[in-house]
Order: sequence, then structure tokens, then C-alpha cells
Amino acid sequence: MPAFQSGLDRLIEEPEWRKPLAGKRVALAAHPASVTADMTHALDALAALPGIRITAAFGPQHGLRGDKQDNMVESDDFFDPLHAIPVFSLYGKVRRPTPEMMKTFDVLLIDLQDLGCRVYTFITTLRYLLEAAEEYKKTVWILDRPNPAGRPVEGPLLKTGWESFVGSAPLPMRHGLTMGELARWFIDHLDLDLECAVVPMRNWKADAAPGYGWPSGERAWINPSPNAPNLSMARCYSGTVMLEGTTLSEGRGTTRPLECLGAPDIDPRALLGKMAALAPDWLKGCRLRETGFEPTFHKHSGKLCRGIQIHVEAGHYSHPDFRPWRLLSLFFKALRQLYPDYSLWRDLPYEYEYDRLAIDLINGGPLLRQWVDDPSATPGDLDALARADEMEWTRTREAFLLY
Repeated sequence: MPAFQSGLDRLIEEPEWRKPLAGKRVALAAHPASVTADMTHALDALAALPGIRITAAFGPQHGLRGDKQDNMVESDDFFDPLHAIPVFSLYGKVRRPTPEMMKTFDVLLIDLQDLGCRVYTFITTLRYLLEAAEEYKKTVWILDRPNPAGRPVEGPLLKTGWESFVGSAPLPMRHGLTMGELARWFIDHLDLDLECAVVPMRNWKADAAPGYGWPSGERAWINPSPNAPNLSMARCYSGTVMLEGTTLSEGRGTTRPLECLGAPDIDPRALLGKMAALAPDWLKGCRLRETGFEPTFHKHSGKLCRGIQIHVEAGHYSHPDFRPWRLLSLFFKALRQLYPDYSLWRDLPYEYEYDRLAIDLINGGPLLRQWVDDPSATPGDLDALARADEMEWTRTREAFLLY
């Protein structure tokens, strides 16, 4: 089988791609997973190429080099002494690039590994950069990378009025697009007028085993953010990210963040039994195992949490059957039925939003929370609401697929 190549690899290895960059001032938006096949960081690899003049770089949430651990922990601008360029933070004093930042380049290369989930903030940063490029008449190139969650679609579309940094447009929770495809959709959806090119991947097989979106065996996993340590996390994330809006631990402060969930005061065996009774089909595609863990930081730090780990590797994983958003929704529903008065929803600032609940921001509206808290609402009710949006999005995205 021909070797997989990312957009960055192709830009480096195929001189024809680079010709339009001659004589241009070039900026790069990147993070720790922005690497070549031999694991050279994109900034270092591009700066070493003849004919490319790098004049600035941008870092999204967690930083260009991935130095910041949690949400609402900002990165500062700095000067890179090796390459003698400014590195601007888009998760510090600003979220959108300033006029001064936009003056430093002619062409912006965006090389960001995504996780395939609307909540992952690199998508919002992509939108903000595209909008700024239109305003300041800049050219954008997307150096495309795999969607490690593959093509499946899941979850309702974000509702109008619920836009935030963790949801900037009417996408489902699990959108099934690459960053290059998302850029094409954003440009159409927002009616943007700018020059934008996608350097496509070569030999990306979105539905091929065993990676089902990730080129397993060809590429090592590098954390795009500190709590995205492996492919299993990426597969689970479109469901487990909702734990950030609850009082339950999502496993931050352990070695398996966003694969484990729990709390000191719940009974995982009873919860698994209730989940199986309510909607057994929503448990398919993975293996759920009772576990215990003690977070070293974050929620329930230093306390023994009882909970479950979601296993989506080896023989336990079925790509077409695994539906993480429904799985976690079911977990919340089971918990509410077993513990009607449980303080489930986290009421703290989340991504600089102070007046709306985190769980609602994450879900792009209150639908999920209201379903969990309504004793009469059934899994069938939620499934019907989500399925209509999923079908609509599957039709909409077809025009923007590149692979």
C-alpha cells in the first residue's frame, strides 16, 4: 500500500506545491502534533526549506509547543530566538489575531491536528483565522491532517445563539471532516471571500482498519493537546468531553484522561446495569470496565474515584457501532435515575463563559441537560432529536469532502 503523507509532508517533499510561496512572507499556525513523517516540528522543517521565508508563528490553545495543561490557562506571546520570529498566542490576551499580527505575513499555513469533535477549540481558531484572512486580504493554506475519529457523525447541531469558543458554528458533536474540509465548509457557511487552498493528504483511508481515520502503523501519535495522549482518547472524546461540564472526573490527573470517568460517591456496577437496562444498543462498539483511580490534580484530586474506563482498542472496538456521545448521555441518564438529587452539572466559568452552564455550551444548547433531568424522557426521545440533525449534516458535508 502506498505510504500515507500529510499535507505538511507533501509541501516539503513536492517542490511544485511550494512555488507560489516564493517571495512571500509566510506564517505558520501549529501545535506539538504539527510534525513531519520523521517527527520534525513543522516550524523547524519549513524554516529549513530554501525559498520559504517564515516571518511569524501562531499557537492555539495549549500553545505552539503544548506547554499549558488545562482550559483557561493562557499562553503568552514570545520571540523565538532560533528562527528570529514572533510567536503569537491565540489563547492569551486575544482569541482572534490582531491587526498587528496580521501585518507580519502574506500567506498563512495552518497545520493543526484535530480530534474530529466540535468542542476541540482548534476548530474555532481555524474559523477566526479564516475570518481575519478575509478582512486583511491574506492567503490561507491548510496543510491537511487525518481526522482520527473517522467519518461517523453523531450529536445534534449547535443551536443559534449558543456559539462560544467550544462551539463556533452549527456542527454536530462528531463532524467527520478533516481540517481542510472544515475550512471549505466554513468558507461556504460564512460566505467568506478569500484565497484558501488545501494541501491534501496522500493515501488517507478514512474507513480502513485498524485506524479508521488514523494511519495506524505509519504514524506515531503525538499529543495535539496535553490530555489527548492516544487514539483511544480521540475516539472517546466526542462523548467524554461532556464530563468537563459535570462534577464527575474525566480522568484529568491520571494517565488515561477522557477515557476514564468517575467520582468518589457513585457505584459503577449499578450504573452499568442501569445503562444496559435503558439502552443496550448504546453500549455497542466498546468494552466498559469498572475501575478505580485517584486524580493527582483537577476534580477530586487525591480522592479515590470509582468509575469506568472505556476501551476502544483491539477486539473491543467496532468503528460503525461505537457512539460516544450517546454512551456518555446514557451514563448521565442512568446516574440521574439512580441518584435523583446528585449535583451533576458543574456551575463554574468555562472557556470564559460566566452566565451559561458548561454542559450547555459543550452541547451547543440545553437539549442534553434537559433530557437527562426529565424523568419522563427516554433514550428514544434523544435519539430521534439527534438523528434528524445527524442526517441533515451528513447531507450537508458531502459537498466539502476531499477524500
